[in-house]
Amino acid sequence: MKDKTIESHDEVMRRRLRANSKFAAEYLNAALDDTEKPAVLPIALRRIAEASGGIDKVAKAAGIERESLDRELSARGKPRLSTLVAVTKAVGLKLTVEAAR
Repeated sequence: MKDKTIESHDEVMRRRLRANSKFAAEYLNAALDDTEKPAVLPIALRRIAEASGGIDKVAKAAGIERESLDRELSARGKPRLSTLVAVTKAVGLKLTVEAAR
């Protein structure tokens, strides 16, 4: 019997988000589209930030205090638009607006 290494869902997601910017953009867009669960957005952005070097690195690149970013990207966080723009830019993404379908 072979010894298999098991990865957690979080590890797999971090690896995929780190390796594929299109996947990260789709992941963030899906979170933005989930209007019934607004807490999904800060959690998705946190996962992308963690995959992009961690909260410390992203906060520094975004020009935001680490503690503030940690709070805003929590399940109870309510990130400001300026935070969303700064963090997405820091991780190599950008927020855009398009006409509703």
